[in-house]
Amino acid sequence: MAFLQPTMALPQTSQTSSTAPETRSSIFSRRSARQLGLFAAGAGFFAITSVITRRSLVRRYKATIPKFYQPSNRANFEVNGAMEAFEALNIATINVLSVGMMASGGLLWAFDISSLDDMRQKVRTKMGAPGSLEDKDAEEEIEEWFATVLSRKEFKHLKGKEKELKDNKDEEETKP
Repeated sequence: MAFLQPTMALPQTSQTSSTAPETRSSIFSRRSARQLGLFAAGAGFFAITSVITRRSLVRRYKATIPKFYQPSNRANFEVNGAMEAFEALNIATINVLSVGMMASGGLLWAFDISSLDDMRQKVRTKMGAPGSLEDKDAEEEIEEWFATVLSRKEFKHLKGKEKELKDNKDEEETKP
């Protein structure tokens, strides 16, 4: 009979109000809502592409139905194979992209990844990779290498221009 007895309300303190967001499910957090944005965009895009596909199929079907006074043994429309193939490719492409966008958004939400840094961190922890100091050193080393390669390329380019100018001067001197 304990469920029939009235319970006394406990006074609310500032601690319970500060812990209220922590007790909420992570599904309703701002981060989760931001992550679900890609999934929602993909779902909306999929709905739009489904409407476009349906409209195209209905238009093609209505084109095959003969008019009232037209003989049913002859086709009533001209077929342009290239345009039909082009339209089919476009419709298939937008359908695949929308499903891919929706799937990737759902997977990113399911794996709790909201940025590229989150993905890097999760991959590194799963692979047992060390901290990010080595990564910064490696990135700096790659940047230095790119700078040396690009400077050599620029030097070769400038050297080639100097050679062209020298050849032009030599040709001008021999002409008079």
